[in-house]
Amino acid sequence: MAEDALPFLNEHLGGYNRAMGLRLTRADADGVEAELTVGEQHLQPYGLVHGGVHASIIETVCSTGAALHARQYGQSVVGVENSTSFLRAARDGMLRVAARPISRGRRSQVWEATVRDAGGRALAVGRVRLISLDAGEAIAGKTVAVE
Repeated sequence: MAEDALPFLNEHLGGYNRAMGLRLTRADADGVEAELTVGEQHLQPYGLVHGGVHASIIETVCSTGAALHARQYGQSVVGVENSTSFLRAARDGMLRVAARPISRGRRSQVWEATVRDAGGRALAVGRVRLISLDAGEAIAGKTVAVE
């Protein structure tokens, strides 16, 4: 996807990703990158970035890349597994996350991502497995629309 599509993608990130303050900086079927400035809302009671923040941004970039790949088949994707490991704690600063595909099939995909701090140190790594849904399939009681 062309760089000029980033404003569109960022505008349509959705409620949770917008509330977290995530911003995509690169997005195509071969990789997705994003960044987030840590705020008080991202911290757990000990003042560290909450593990859910890491898992969420990993899932977002992996899902975005998988969705861009699935579009060529008229499909959308949903995550069915997210395995995130926490390597190093952070309290503030900029988080950068980069995802790349491991396996891209017509029915399932596996992507992995790494969250790094501003110094380039790995904070978390994760792997997300996604399934591809054809237009008209239902998930959670609602038909999937593929745009």
